[in-house]
Amino acid sequence: MVRTAAGSADEGGQLGLRERKKLLTRQRISGEATLLFIERGFDNVAVAEIAHAAGVSTMTVFNYFPRKEDLFLDRVPEAVELVVGAVRGRGADETPLAALRRLALELLAQRHPLGGPGEGFEHFYRTVLEAPSLRARAREAVQEVEAALAGALAEAAGGDPARPGRDARLAAALIIAGWRTFFVEAVVRQVEGDPADEVAVDHEAVIRHTFDVLARALPDGGLGRG
Repeated sequence: MVRTAAGSADEGGQLGLRERKKLLTRQRISGEATLLFIERGFDNVAVAEIAHAAGVSTMTVFNYFPRKEDLFLDRVPEAVELVVGAVRGRGADETPLAALRRLALELLAQRHPLGGPGEGFEHFYRTVLEAPSLRARAREAVQEVEAALAGALAEAAGGDPARPGRDARLAAALIIAGWRTFFVEAVVRQVEGDPADEVAVDHEAVIRHTFDVLARALPDGGLGRG
């Protein structure tokens, strides 16, 4: 059978539809899980209950989320993509550090879930703080983002992203430590009851200050020698 251009396009369209359906299923599962975890506590909800609420099988849940913790902390891949994308997609005269500063401020302005203070922020992170396994997974997530950033910084400096050198790894560690510092500060304030809008205003100033400090520590803007 000869495959026509139209046939190829149709297959591509069908693939796109399948991917959209998978994304919607993933979002539905994670959304139901999040509601149940916040309402009852992470350790008090079984995966089978989440599957029932989402209208799928338990096996389907695990196909999308191999670990229970990933049902709640489901934005780790997105965090990696955002950080790496900021470095790779930066302007011609923009350093990696400047691109990451811009990303942090944009996420805050959008009230993105990864950007800091926002509606429901305190309920989400209170659930994390109350579950040891979620706290452990959150620490792993930070390490994953740091490793991905090190690779992106190495690539930006002309090195091998699969084997980032000492400079790239050190720069990534400093940047992520700074990011974690201002993010955790916002988490603690909102969990303790400070209004989200008030925290957001202060959070912007803290982000700018943090990146000013990082700029002094990394005068090459995070490029190093790869």
